[in-house]
Amino acid sequence: MTRLSLCMIVKNEGNCIERCLNSVKHAVDEMIIVDTGSSDDTINICRSAGASVFSYEWNDDFASARNYGLERATGDWIIWLDADEEVDEADAVKLKELLPDTEADLFSIQLINYCGKQVDDYHVLQMAHPRIFRNRMGFRFVNPIHETLNITEVLSTSELLKRMVLAPIKVRHYGYLDEIVDAKQKAERNISLLLKQLSTEDKNPWLHYHMASEYYRVKQYQRSFQYVNRAIVLFLSEGVTPPSLLYKLKYSILLSLGSFRGAYPAIEKAICLYPDYVDLHFYKGILLHYLGRTEEALEAFDRCLELGDHQWSHLTQKGLGSFQAWYYKGICLEQLNRKEAAYCYEQVLLLHPDHQEAAQAFTRLQQDK
Repeated sequence: MTRLSLCMIVKNEGNCIERCLNSVKHAVDEMIIVDTGSSDDTINICRSAGASVFSYEWNDDFASARNYGLERATGDWIIWLDADEEVDEADAVKLKELLPDTEADLFSIQLINYCGKQVDDYHVLQMAHPRIFRNRMGFRFVNPIHETLNITEVLSTSELLKRMVLAPIKVRHYGYLDEIVDAKQKAERNISLLLKQLSTEDKNPWLHYHMASEYYRVKQYQRSFQYVNRAIVLFLSEGVTPPSLLYKLKYSILLSLGSFRGAYPAIEKAICLYPDYVDLHFYKGILLHYLGRTEEALEAFDRCLELGDHQWSHLTQKGLGSFQAWYYKGICLEQLNRKEAAYCYEQVLLLHPDHQEAAQAFTRLQQDK
């Protein structure tokens, strides 16, 4: 019988750990919890749920703590989660069905990150993320912060195409909600750890990207822009095409700064690299809209609707290939005095009934008939 182990690291997660464990405990054969110094009731909650808890002295190294847990897992497969996540209830039963007789060694799940003030569809970032892997193949975590699996050390590029599969499993992550970020002082902690790592690994482009992401979250856009540009330069200097999410961040920053002419037409080069990336096409549409090039903006939003909302190969914001594209298409059509604008707003409301701006625009246009 194929056995699946859950591996996690925790510290003072008493407010969310029970939700996480309850979402997955019936689909796994053991739960390995590494506690890095909890002073609340986290450990008792984990043990009450049937988990094995191991204490680990925190050393500013997330990868090291996770690997400590991997060493204690006895399952044939491992799934790793964070305490502020939960497996979608409808998908948890599918977990064990994935594993017997598969040729895959690694499964990515559909990670849904909620950001902003509350859980809604306006501020959702989604992407495929490798979370389930065969035990005892050599998979382990690397990087003290923003730790990742050493996938390319275990699987060659050609093997990856066959051995890594996207699973129909959704995992919801609540850790980027403003309340949680502020309570845990995540930005300050992460920036401190990243600066420590940068002092010895200044040529690592991913560290610069993560610094850019942290500064973006706290709205320090100028600093964020410096770091993301540095990351892009470092990837290029290695002869590597910068990953798509770097360009998403770069143009998000420029939009936040109102630097429309600084972003267009430069964004066209990024789109040439990643022509299927809906977020870049959406940003292009926004830029063209603000630059008064309305017809071209319409084309960009139409392209977003063609690409849709269900891309997992890039980090995407939910809605940019659906209701948000329809909304901005409506704005553009209104500017051109075209009657189809009302239809666009209606499409927004069919997809997202509580979109207040679309509702107001649709009502206004109906009254003006």
